[in-house]
Amino acid sequence: MLRLTRYQWIVLFAAWLGWGFDIFDGLLFNYVAPNAIPTLLGLEIGSPEARSATLYWTGLITAIFLVGWAIGGVLFGPISDRYGRKRVLLITMVLYAAGTALCAFVTSIEQLIVCRIIASLGIGGEWAAGCALVAEVVPEDQRVEAGAVLYTAAPFGLFLATGVNALVAGYFFADVPEVSWRYVLVFGLLPAAFAFWVRTFVKEPERWQSAAATAPPPRLREIFTPEIWPRTRSALLVALIALLTWWSCNAFIPVVVAGLAQAEALQLGLDRTATSILTESWKTQATTIFNVGGLIGTLLTIPLAKRLGRKPMFVIYLGCSAISLLATFGLDLPPQVRLYMYFFIGLTVFGIFGSFTFYLPELFPTRLRATGSGFTYNIGRVVAAAGPFFVGSVAAAGAGDPKVVLNTLFMVGVVPLIGLLGMGWVIETRGQKIPD
Repeated sequence: MLRLTRYQWIVLFAAWLGWGFDIFDGLLFNYVAPNAIPTLLGLEIGSPEARSATLYWTGLITAIFLVGWAIGGVLFGPISDRYGRKRVLLITMVLYAAGTALCAFVTSIEQLIVCRIIASLGIGGEWAAGCALVAEVVPEDQRVEAGAVLYTAAPFGLFLATGVNALVAGYFFADVPEVSWRYVLVFGLLPAAFAFWVRTFVKEPERWQSAAATAPPPRLREIFTPEIWPRTRSALLVALIALLTWWSCNAFIPVVVAGLAQAEALQLGLDRTATSILTESWKTQATTIFNVGGLIGTLLTIPLAKRLGRKPMFVIYLGCSAISLLATFGLDLPPQVRLYMYFFIGLTVFGIFGSFTFYLPELFPTRLRATGSGFTYNIGRVVAAAGPFFVGSVAAAGAGDPKVVLNTLFMVGVVPLIGLLGMGWVIETRGQKIPD
């Protein structure tokens, strides 16, 4: 049970909503991609050409988005350490809200990419500021719990994105998929309104104010000095493996489910409207199952990290991630059973991220906390960007055949196994105070 003061709860809630809306805006496009991309390319939604194009462009746009996310994290980390957590939290939330909402008005793929880049810069910068803010405000003995609770905002963001898409595209505008996606993306403006609440009630942490007043301005190169590098390397390893695994499979949940649903609809002889309703229903089912698993997995990082330690916790999550991916996409399963298997992917592939909100800030001193956390958590997205692009390209080459997509995602299960080989570099922080 968290033992926090009223103000500490306000800070945690502010960072929690900031990260939740971060995920909401980040993934909202993935839900509408099967409708948005064919519309912008002038293709018939649901046709083989549309499925192939959607897979390719979803992979490419996601890859570009991840690179922008990484740049935002690297750029805003030092800014947060120099000018304050609250300011960066406010700026980045407005930035990613505006970028997502602008996607609703694009008329070409090129314009869509530009808007997604704008959103990605804000999303990348928000995470480090929010994590540093929480780590520096809550008591030492509550840091793990507060960090894990902070990351439960990610399932909230996914649930919110799922609900908005289901309500708008699956109900109100189910009969006009060519325009429903635009209405879904307008909801990306929600975080902008919340940003003004943050401005009113949140102040800069005293720990940061003290460090900023007495220490020289942070420099990115400092996290590569002999003293700090082992910690940077530890953070980079676990973050990179987790990011590459998560984005390689999660970015394609709506696309995979849409392909399965459209094949099912064709077999059942459903008309266009019924097919659209079935597709959105299956998307909601799969992502909800994934999100529930992710929420449980996120909370499980608390007992595992406190009782076993950070390193054993990472070993458990990476090993179970590999098993869940290889089983889900390698076994011959009925479509509905495969959807239920997303629970175990969420539990492991998603759940591991609950640890980063407390583990990465534990590694770096106050004056470098946002710089180090932001860099290590986000720069891995440059490499992780290759995952969605590879999956999307291979799947598109198979003309959107669900079997080709599943076989490609099966190969993603090897990534966490590779991560297990580097566990010797991971630094254990259990029982240590957060460095000043």
